[in-house]
Amino acid sequence: MRSKLIAVAIAAGLGLTSFAASAAPAQNRTTAASSSEVEQLKAQLAALQAKVEELEQRTDAQSDINVSTGQAVEKATNVTTVSDKKLAALEKAVNNTTLSGKMFFDFTSIDDKNSDKGKSDKSGIGLDVKRFYLGIDHKFNDIWSANLTTDFNYVSSDGETNLFVKKAYVQAKFDQAAVFRIGSADMPWIPFAEKYYGFRYVENTLTDRLKYGNSADWGLHLGGDIGASKSLNYAVSVVNGSGYKNPGRSKGVDFEGRVGFVPFDNMIVAVGGYSGHRGQETENTDAPNTAQRGDFMVAYASDAFRLGAEYFTAKNWNNVLTPATDKADGYSFWGSVAVADGVSLFARYDNAKLSKTLDDANKDVYYNAGVEFQVTKGFKLAGVWKHEKADKSVSAPVPPHVQNVKTNEIGVFGEVSF
Repeated sequence: MRSKLIAVAIAAGLGLTSFAASAAPAQNRTTAASSSEVEQLKAQLAALQAKVEELEQRTDAQSDINVSTGQAVEKATNVTTVSDKKLAALEKAVNNTTLSGKMFFDFTSIDDKNSDKGKSDKSGIGLDVKRFYLGIDHKFNDIWSANLTTDFNYVSSDGETNLFVKKAYVQAKFDQAAVFRIGSADMPWIPFAEKYYGFRYVENTLTDRLKYGNSADWGLHLGGDIGASKSLNYAVSVVNGSGYKNPGRSKGVDFEGRVGFVPFDNMIVAVGGYSGHRGQETENTDAPNTAQRGDFMVAYASDAFRLGAEYFTAKNWNNVLTPATDKADGYSFWGSVAVADGVSLFARYDNAKLSKTLDDANKDVYYNAGVEFQVTKGFKLAGVWKHEKADKSVSAPVPPHVQNVKTNEIGVFGEVSF
């Protein structure tokens, strides 16, 4: 554009000059060229040059604007690309992270009576939040993931609120038959039995209720399902033995394992065992005895009904640090049946001998019955009656005799999960 304008200007100048030259001979015969006409031509040429320069400046300015606009567009594109990458990373993190929760609560009336002392302070009406689990799961890839689950509870009878880390582990799922966890994770027996029992929010399973096992502990855990039909399953844990509430160090480690057989859908036959010092043997404290426990369960669980039985036998469970030896055992039967859409009847019976050697009178009998209502997805309520009778030998007040504690509880129990 610029070269074209200069060419036009030169052509115009040359045209005017030629015209003036050709006109000169005629003018010379009559008169000399007027100096005013020459001046006019010079002025016209100067004006034309000025316009050319103005157009050049405008062209340069437009070029600068185009460059600036291009840089701005490029910068905006880069910013958009970075933002898209950050958004994609955030979306991936959110999609690979899940939040879950589960709460067990009750509003009941308790009558707790000691044969020697009368009613205890556990008696009365109150609201309990037995458990509130809040869990976060994050999946790094198809193999690696992590979990953090907190455990909160409030029991009106003791007036304390507690908050613990129940589970905190890193998981590597190499195969359905090889799932490895390191940290605090589910133990092989109690959570497995809870799944078939189905009414954990009403009451703990047998060994958990009587404190003959931990539902989670700190250590190394391995388990999985074997075979395409998953007819066999197993779990083994190497832990410190103190439970998830006490991640302390001990002199050795404890072992718990389980093997389950699934003959057909919803059916399970399982055996398990535990051996160790329950975290009580340290570098400065020797443990004369080893705590041992054997487990057996047969159960069926479907949407229509549940039926099951659990048995345990233990040796020196509460005598790890004492020279005396002792044994205990117990069994539990449970069942439930759906009588209408979202309505089920259930019942359970436990019977345990907690000291077969040192105190033959130390026994515990427990049973419950109730009706469950599925209010909505993730929300269940149950009207429940519970009874427990615990006996043990005491030497005071004299003479030595068997003391019993009878506890009756009636009210509403609930579970909320998401």
